[in-house]
Amino acid sequence: MDARFSRLVEVVDGESGHPVTWHLLDNAAVLDELGVTPVGTMLCVHGNPTWSYLWRELVGAATDAAAIAAETGSGEVWRVIAVDQLEMGFSERTGIERGLEQRVSDLSALTETLELSGPVVTVGHDWGGVVSMGWAVDHPDELSGVVLLNTAIHQPEDRAIPWPLRLTLQRGMLGRATVATPGFLETTLALAHPSLESDVKNGYRAPYRSADRRGGIGAFVADIPVDEQHRSWNELERIAAGVRELGVPSLMLWGPRDPIFSDTYLDDLAERMPQADIHRFEGAGHMIAEDVDYAPVVLDWLASRSLSSSKGSDPIDERPFDKLRERDASATPLWSVLDERRDSTDVALVDMKPRRDVSWKLLSKRVRQLAAGLVRVGVKPGDRVSLLIPPSADLTAVLYACLRIGAVVVVADAGLGLPGLTRAVRGARPDHVIGALPGLTVARAFSWPGQKISTTMLPRSSALALGVRHSLSELARLGADESLPEPPSASAVAAVLFTSGSTGPAKGVVYTHAQLEAVRDALSLQYDIGVGTGLVAGFAPFALLGPALGARSVTPDMNVTSPRTLTAKATAEAAAAVDASVVFLSPAALANVVATADALNAADTAALAGVKTFLSAGAPVPEALLAAAGRLMPNATPHTPYGMTEGLLMTDITLEGIRAAAEDAAALADGGHAGGVCVGAPAGSVRVRIAGLDERGMPTAEPSERPGITGEIVLSAPHLKQSYDRLWATNRIADADSISDESDVPAERWHRTGDVGHLDAEGRLWVEGRLPHVIVTAGGVVTPVGPEQKIESVLGVGRVALAGIGPRGTQQLVVVLETDPPARRPALADPELGAAVRHAAGLDIAAVLVVPVLPTDIRHNSKIDRSALARWAEGVLAGGKLSAP
Repeated sequence: MDARFSRLVEVVDGESGHPVTWHLLDNAAVLDELGVTPVGTMLCVHGNPTWSYLWRELVGAATDAAAIAAETGSGEVWRVIAVDQLEMGFSERTGIERGLEQRVSDLSALTETLELSGPVVTVGHDWGGVVSMGWAVDHPDELSGVVLLNTAIHQPEDRAIPWPLRLTLQRGMLGRATVATPGFLETTLALAHPSLESDVKNGYRAPYRSADRRGGIGAFVADIPVDEQHRSWNELERIAAGVRELGVPSLMLWGPRDPIFSDTYLDDLAERMPQADIHRFEGAGHMIAEDVDYAPVVLDWLASRSLSSSKGSDPIDERPFDKLRERDASATPLWSVLDERRDSTDVALVDMKPRRDVSWKLLSKRVRQLAAGLVRVGVKPGDRVSLLIPPSADLTAVLYACLRIGAVVVVADAGLGLPGLTRAVRGARPDHVIGALPGLTVARAFSWPGQKISTTMLPRSSALALGVRHSLSELARLGADESLPEPPSASAVAAVLFTSGSTGPAKGVVYTHAQLEAVRDALSLQYDIGVGTGLVAGFAPFALLGPALGARSVTPDMNVTSPRTLTAKATAEAAAAVDASVVFLSPAALANVVATADALNAADTAALAGVKTFLSAGAPVPEALLAAAGRLMPNATPHTPYGMTEGLLMTDITLEGIRAAAEDAAALADGGHAGGVCVGAPAGSVRVRIAGLDERGMPTAEPSERPGITGEIVLSAPHLKQSYDRLWATNRIADADSISDESDVPAERWHRTGDVGHLDAEGRLWVEGRLPHVIVTAGGVVTPVGPEQKIESVLGVGRVALAGIGPRGTQQLVVVLETDPPARRPALADPELGAAVRHAAGLDIAAVLVVPVLPTDIRHNSKIDRSALARWAEGVLAGGKLSAP
């Protein structure tokens, strides 16, 4: 911690009338030395049992930003004052037990002594969040904004005080745990993820080395208002009520692993402060200021808001070009085909196991009844409904019923795995959960929130044990009159769809009705899917769009958590069931379909011969695999679209197009090209630009459509997502600036994909990898996919991952690969294989490692997290155990 920031201030104590000494971190003197004037002050208040040391990174980051502003003459400068509350840190021990009301008054006395005027942004954590909010409520004229990290402003009546605090408050425990021993302090420090370094722990321990220095820790715990008789209850109620009236820009940064302040308290704060921006850092917990690099997020947020005038200003929409018009006359809602075909006995969808054919008439009726029933059991427009139902007619009916009444469907499929699914559901904070028995059992075991509804009738004892209130059959009876509310507007949120989590925690992607309608229209136009089309969806989320497209849809018999379980015979049987002309499979599923083709009989072959369009997406699809699939479906045109959860169809290319692009690349004058996978030309109204990489591998150039530039892929389309759910900082990164070529052209919505690639002279997009996987060696920037493709051409080599280890700028290249036949255990490649790999890559490869199988994401079984492999390889090459990655 920079000692220049440490200072002592004498303040007249309102309780005793005597001067007391406060310790602060304050960068004002350094700002004076730099000759810069701050636009405002951040007033930071720690909780229990920390001190101003908690805010050292924020003080330092703000001061570094001020130094840059002094040098460049641009950028905002903020003063940061981080206090040690009285009885805490290195502030004076007065011997007075200070309740919440006194602590708020203490802080006001300090700011008066400092002659602090607006604009002020309060920053609080833990119990310091409450104290800072008390100051905010009492100083509306100076207040410009609010930042909160894992705190609580109110204790919900239906929730007990968090168990760690209940335990500490037990008779006989309080003094021993908080004062006589450092138990409470050490327990708090142990909540960091990852564990704190020893010198950081010592930093927190420094002011609390003896029992006579820890009295404030015990007093803070004792001041928790457990009931209405507690002396601080009324003050807490006053602050909680006053928070609703603030109306200033607010930011909440949250660690969901916190056993003390869970998402329950975040939800309460969000309800009281609906204007707040929220960012949940998955993996972070109570010590969020230590768990993540939060200071740049705070400074970026300050820069994005108009906070430099006293009293603040109205909250600003960080994406003003996201405002959506209402549905125009030509647009149709997602359920329009269900309404149009409500009397048709034609097949709408098929369940394969057990086999069940569902007509448009039955599906439409079921959707209307479930929609009306959901309304009667309390599901309201805007409520979030988590669907824990396997791909089936039930899932389809429930999804469209929710959409029809304006409820927001939360789709986090089982392909995320149990830990990922748990994080997703908790983060999405559903008001209701509709699930089959396995999903409801997990929901109960992990205390997932929301009213529980079962897909089937359960015995009374089972329903009580699982907390289930209703079943789908009961909803259908309640909604038998099919009485429906007004449909939602096009700009209303329709769904939160979770990403695969292949390169980090799965993110919730928010779509409005208009955006989902645009997804449907893009797929329909690109692949000519409409009423009467038979659709086999080997990727479950794709099947849900079948009714919106008017297609007969079927999900083949497979384990949705393992796409590689899909066989050629199951695909053929599904195709026969709906007389399929369109088949969509993930690359992993496709590989196993090709591998099991020998099991096909004459009827299976005939069913696949009827397919006209074949799609595979989710990861790069090798040309040889597409060609093999094309031989199974000889009358189909193989396509491999490029997209993501944030935009399901961005570009498209056929097998013939891939071959043509490869020939064009090989014919370049230099005998080569930038490498990567060609994913074709933009689909429909999609626009593609590239933000070129600098020497650090960062996309700093202005996005452009010029060919031959490697950089981050930036996309614009009507069917892009709205935002990420409760991920303010991620939205800031992903939302490219509004770009308009002409002054009279409205600004478009652009999305930074995190993928890297380039455009060729024909306007085709080539994907070269993920931005986090870009390697920066002493010789320059290396993108992984091109070299990986070259290495895969070596005889006996299967899938390949190229990773960089060591400091960025001098990283060393490491190849991790599978062999055919597979290796029995991880090992260094033999010299002959290593030499062949180095020759094929044409790069300086530090090491070649062989593994039995490369780890991939669960949903696609094909996306390789090269960052995780790099960490594994670095450990192995540093002498660690050669275990499986």
